[in-house]
Amino acid sequence: MSQLPDQPAEGPVPTSADVARLAGVSRATVSYVLNNNAQVRISDQTRRRVREAADELGYVPHAAARTLRAGHSRMVLLPTGNLPTGPLHLRFLRDLEAGLRRLDYTVVQYGSLGLGADDAARAWAELRPAAVIVPGSVPLAPRGTAVLRRSGAKAVITLGPDPVEGAHALIMDQREVGGCAVRHLLERGRRRIGVVMPEDPATALFAAPRLAGAREAALKAGAHVEVLPLRYEEESAASLAARWPALGLDAVFAYDDTYAMLLMRALQDAGIGIPAEAAVVGADDSMLGRLLRPRLSSVRMELATAQPLADLVDRLVRHPRTPPERHDLLRARTVRRESS
Repeated sequence: MSQLPDQPAEGPVPTSADVARLAGVSRATVSYVLNNNAQVRISDQTRRRVREAADELGYVPHAAARTLRAGHSRMVLLPTGNLPTGPLHLRFLRDLEAGLRRLDYTVVQYGSLGLGADDAARAWAELRPAAVIVPGSVPLAPRGTAVLRRSGAKAVITLGPDPVEGAHALIMDQREVGGCAVRHLLERGRRRIGVVMPEDPATALFAAPRLAGAREAALKAGAHVEVLPLRYEEESAASLAARWPALGLDAVFAYDDTYAMLLMRALQDAGIGIPAEAAVVGADDSMLGRLLRPRLSSVRMELATAQPLADLVDRLVRHPRTPPERHDLLRARTVRRESS
């Protein structure tokens, strides 16, 4: 019978008391240093001694124990559904996570597909997060906000086009993107404007309000808007390009730069001049759009906040009784290039 090789015996798990003895400080000081507590004044020399002792022993704080003591963690929970993947959203996530890490928070993404609003809120609450940032693609109801608050969440924040009762709101109103694109086309003398609606459910959170903003801008000017369903496939774009002369349109807002580039290529292959017969505007202001010929006009989106988002989240966590706040995050403008 074969035998497993002898395994080295593991020593006892180091504790904060071990770190305190090695560093010559109290356990409270160890806790203050390793939890980055800035409210207590501790000399740089002592902080360095504690960290060196922790490294030597291989000690790390016990997150679950810390959560039990505090009633909440240093976790910021980001539920995920059909999250958009545009440059602005990716930059938002990157900057938010880096900023929260600097403030000693941990950002945890939680898969929420298939969960209803109430079940999702209860699942998030089980983790006892300090804050929850809920994107618009994930359901949250006022009752869910109350569940999270009762479980110890210091801040419940929504990220999307509409606020939720009882929660702070980071508003990214995509209607401005569609409105901005159509106003630009109107200034260029276009009056019959197509608006691409991707046949991909993952884009619905952005596509529907962008269409609404485009319609609103066109209505004010007495212009015509026509919805153009489009799959992200060459065949679908070629089919739309073949119908272009019969549609009688003179411009298109193509949802974003990727759909704009797909449609532009199909229109050019069909012999339709850009911008003479069809002015084209995308959104996201991507580098690929600038490399295209003719260069793609696009709506550039930027985050417009008075303070870094991580600092905003931290303030709301530290002041949990703050009445629900609304912050408008999205600023949009059209960058005109040769395609329009």
